[in-house]
Amino acid sequence: MTLFDGVTARRVATDRLTVNVLEVAGRSTDRTGEPVVFVHGNISSSLFWQRQLLDLPEPYRPLAFDLRGFGDSDPAPVDATRGVRDYSDDVVATCAALGIESAHFVGWSLGGGVVMQLLRDHPALVRTLTLVNPVSPYGFGGTRGADGEPVTADGAGAGAGGVNPEFVQRLRDGDRSADSPFSPRQIMLAFYVKPPFEPADADTYVESMLSTVIDDDHYPGDLATTQVWPGVRAGTRGVLNTMAPNHFRVDDLDTIDQKPPILWLRGADDQIVSETSMFDMAYLGQLGALPDWPGADTHPPQPMITQTRAVLDRYAAAGGTYDEVVIANVGHSPHLEAPAEFAAALKAVLAKG
Repeated sequence: MTLFDGVTARRVATDRLTVNVLEVAGRSTDRTGEPVVFVHGNISSSLFWQRQLLDLPEPYRPLAFDLRGFGDSDPAPVDATRGVRDYSDDVVATCAALGIESAHFVGWSLGGGVVMQLLRDHPALVRTLTLVNPVSPYGFGGTRGADGEPVTADGAGAGAGGVNPEFVQRLRDGDRSADSPFSPRQIMLAFYVKPPFEPADADTYVESMLSTVIDDDHYPGDLATTQVWPGVRAGTRGVLNTMAPNHFRVDDLDTIDQKPPILWLRGADDQIVSETSMFDMAYLGQLGALPDWPGADTHPPQPMITQTRAVLDRYAAAGGTYDEVVIANVGHSPHLEAPAEFAAALKAVLAKG
């Protein structure tokens, strides 16, 4: 594990598993500061949050947790039929083990879905919620329209079957090279950020990606097939299946009695969470990259941004508040690509909680 100067790591035992926690030296035991908990995305770890931990000013107490199967947390198996609740329940348990009764939560990509689920299940724990290029409240793949209508009941077009097997193998092999468009480094440079941007700490982020546990219980998850297009559907284990629409749906945030302020922060040129995601099988079918696409009438690209906005609009109409901040010329990782703008937006929402 490569830690920046000033960042410390410790493993915290909870009643569910042991979780790796990053903190800032000198503030790790300051229980008077307001905790800010950062939750990473898929194929990453808390190492992606180090600069934000260091940039967060007093009096806040910054922390970043590794989700199960990533970084240095225990690789407990993931039950995808619970959606992302294995992850969100782990975050809640870690907060309890640290004596945190309420916190600001920041979730990136998959982590955005995790903190949305946490808000849905434990609203009293949340002071503010920041969603950074989050997965849609209707999951990833297999839905259509602003209301997230499932294309099929069993999650066809979503889950572990949509991943490129060469990328999975290169993760398993610990590939640190830039020799292939499917190497973790090249995937990061092509999709985690907007080319030609290259993070100064790219080697650390590649190591973070390679910490992902590769098996059916973690990444990508178990593969399930179906007779309908595109031939794969959601399985029941592992991370990609947690975000399938038959397992994950948090479109009822408007029903929560306690509604903390929400910041929705995203890069304008994200290719992962998008109306035209390069990882959405329906969009790949439209491009001709997957054969026999049935067409836009039944299998349009998932409108991920429209779906998130619709859910947050209902949240606001029911008495909550949210701000949408879009950073131009930035991809999936505004905290890496535009750290000053990210910090300013985060500071503004933290002040509301």
